[in-house]
Order: sequence, then C-alpha cells, then structure tokens
Amino acid sequence: MAKEGAQRAEETEQMIEKEGGKEAAEGSGAGSLRAGDTKEMRAVVLSAFGGLNKLRVSKKAMPEPQEGELKIRVKACGLNFIDLMVRQGNIDNPPKTPLVPGFECSGIVEALGDSVKGFEIGDRVMAFVNYNAWAEVVCTPVEFVYKIPDDMSFSEAAAFPMNFVTAYMMLFEVANLREGMSVLVHSAGGGVGQAVAQLCSTIPNVTVFGTASSFKHEAIKDSVTHLFDRNADYVQEVKRISTDGVDIVLDCLCGENTGKGLSLLKPLGTYILYGSSNMVTGETKSFFSFAKSWWQVEKVNPIKLYEENKVIAGFSLLNLLFKQNRSGLVKGVMDKLLNLYNSKKIKPVVDSLWALEEVKEAMQRIHDRGNIGKLILDVEKAPTPLVS
Repeated sequence: MAKEGAQRAEETEQMIEKEGGKEAAEGSGAGSLRAGDTKEMRAVVLSAFGGLNKLRVSKKAMPEPQEGELKIRVKACGLNFIDLMVRQGNIDNPPKTPLVPGFECSGIVEALGDSVKGFEIGDRVMAFVNYNAWAEVVCTPVEFVYKIPDDMSFSEAAAFPMNFVTAYMMLFEVANLREGMSVLVHSAGGGVGQAVAQLCSTIPNVTVFGTASSFKHEAIKDSVTHLFDRNADYVQEVKRISTDGVDIVLDCLCGENTGKGLSLLKPLGTYILYGSSNMVTGETKSFFSFAKSWWQVEKVNPIKLYEENKVIAGFSLLNLLFKQNRSGLVKGVMDKLLNLYNSKKIKPVVDSLWALEEVKEAMQRIHDRGNIGKLILDVEKAPTPLVS
C-alpha cells in the first residue's frame, strides 16, 4: 500500500509539473491571456428540467477560486439518485437552468484561494460541491474538502462522501445504533445501502434486514443478515424472523413504505426518511407519481407516536451542508470514516465507470435500479464505442 501511495504521489507531481509547463508555454510571449480569451473546460450541462435529452457535454468557462475556496482538477464524480430528481426538477426550490449537476467529486488541488490553509497544490482530495461537480474543474469552499488516503483511488474517493456520511449520520447521529440492535435498509444494493451494511458490521451483533431487486441478491447476500425481494411482502418476512420488529428503519423509497416502516418499529425504534425514489417512475417528472406517493404516506399522528414510543425522523445531507451550515459536524464524521477506511473496516463499492458523454446511460442504469454500489463519472475516460 505504501508503495502504491508513493507511486500515486509521484504521478500527481508529474501531472502538476506537466500542467504548469503547459500553461507557462501557452502564456509565454504575451505574458497572460489576451483580452477576450477564457480558459474553457468540459462539463455536463442540464439545459432544462426534464428527460435525458436535456443533458449534454458542453464547453464552459473555467472557474477560478474565490477567497476560502480550492480549485480542483476533477478526476471522478459521484452519481446519486438525487441527481435524477434534480434533472427532473423533482426537488424543493430547484435552481434555475442551465446548470451543471453533481454534488461530489475527487481530484487534484490546482489552485488555492486567499486565506486557504491546510492544503497545497497537488493534494489528492475529495469534496462536496453545491452543484457543478460534473465538470473538469470545480471550485468549492475549503470546509467541504478532505484529503484522500494514499491507497484510495479517485473513483473510490468520488464514491465515498455522500454514501458513507449519509449512512454514518443516520445510524449513529440520529438513530444511536448500538450493539445487538436490528436495522432494515431499503435498496440494500445501492451506494448508501452498501455503506449502511458495512458500518453495521463494525458494531457487534447487529442484524441487518435488506430489500433489493432479486437479481442483486447473489452479489450482496453476504453484506446483510436477511435479504428480501423489493417487491415481496417484506413486513411479514421481517416479523416472521423478529416478531417485535426492528430498532431502525432507513427508508429511501417513501410512499407506502413509510407506513410499513413505522409498523415494523420496536418501542423506542427510529424511522428515518432520507429519500423518495418511489416518486421517480418515468424519465420526466410525473405529477401522478408524486400525488400517488404522497397519498400513500401514512399520516403520522403524534399521539400515536407517543403511545407507541416511536421516533420518526428525516435526513438530508445536502441541506445539512449547504443550507444549515453544519460542515464542522460533517468534517468530524469524515474523520471517523477515514479512520475506519484506514483500518480496512469499510471500503466504497464502485459499480461502474462512465465517461462524461455517457451520463445519460449512467443515469438510466440508476433509474433501472441496475447498480450495485456507486456509479462514477470518470472525467478522463473516453466513451465506449457503440458496437453494431
């Protein structure tokens, strides 16, 4: 591992020297860019909310770091289910289009804004970004950036922040997971689902119930204790094994699963909603799907919660970071997660790598629930040629 880390560090230094020499050559003679010249980069642009045809790779002006920001030469970007909802405009207060999607990436520090401390040009980093991650270059405040362990690849680093921070904070910050507890997690084969399973394995005698598409079962059967088909009557299956139910329910589906999850909670159990993928049924936003999911949600009576000693909660990592200013709390969680990674107790699961130009196909794979682990946009990957 140390040898690999040293090799990566050497490759990083060579790349920085190469880029620096290239820029110096381009700038020689005139001393700087001519008036009207702008450095450009490739980026995935969402022209309007809607279907896959609203996405394209375009040239955009390259950003420069403002005070307190880092400029990152992106190597890999994470693709999450929330990105599908953003594309459809199926979120609260969506930003104006055109926009560059994406909330996490990994890469190499290329420049530092004023007052940035703790990082140097050439550092390998992963970062949260408030949109704009799916590009060759991003700028983001220093409080959202973390150094990558030497033996972690760029693709693994792009798969790490969203999934593992979400899983950790739900399990330990919200639900207070302890020895001997039981957890039900939906979409157990996805990025968050696999992170939840790994983190549960770090606590003794935790029972994990998971739901997933049947074709994923063989690949993920060892990561959970009990695995059920996502279309089966999992409530009865869980109660058959554990008559009292479970201590924690992690729900990324919403709709009718909300009531089912609450019905499975033991006294003092915690139900956490962290997504609503059931609202995404087609390529574009559907009012019918939204209304159906909304009306399927069991109306929660606080008196009933009081009588049954149950807790209902919600969790949004992006809101926590970008709207509620809890980056310090998230940094503490990242420190714990990186310690677990360095101790070989957790490891991000990468499903597949896609070129920026293949973002439509990658999104379709998530929509079809075909992935096991995280899909990654590899900025340097060439599109796979079509086979006739």
